[in-house]
Amino acid sequence: HKTRNFGPALHKFGTLLGGSFAWLDQNLFGGKMPFTWRNTTPDYACLKPAAECEEPNYPKPDGKITFDKLSSVFLSSTNHEEDQPCHLRLADPSIPLAKNLPMYAEPAQRYCPAGVYEVVKDEEGHDKFQINGQNCVHCKTCDIKDPAQNITWVTPEGGGGPNYGNM
Repeated sequence: HKTRNFGPALHKFGTLLGGSFAWLDQNLFGGKMPFTWRNTTPDYACLKPAAECEEPNYPKPDGKITFDKLSSVFLSSTNHEEDQPCHLRLADPSIPLAKNLPMYAEPAQRYCPAGVYEVVKDEEGHDKFQINGQNCVHCKTCDIKDPAQNITWVTPEGGGGPNYGNM
């Protein structure tokens, strides 16, 4: 509750002014300003087209401090029954390839921390949007961040999902 204005201040006023306000709010007022700023723009509406951005260049995971997505999913002890229906629903299955891929380079491949979404080539060499629902760690980022609001996260059958006790 005391940090409620931190994010909105940065989004509304930028790093310098927003950060200054956040510092004042936290250090002089103890996070007890008599008002609350809100983010008025939904997160999915803030995504920039791929043409306006540089291609991300991530260093290779070293296996000691940094790990690949699938190794991290393994550590979460995620378990879903093999024969259950996918709990990640697409309102329109054509949107990931027809709209999101050309405009945003299909961002689900990057914003999903578990590597659930992939664009792969089929036997004929055509792009195919693949959902690896068994890797889902139930963070619901896809439900929030998808630019077309096409992905809906629903509770999976049988209580499957991550078991964070081993992390």
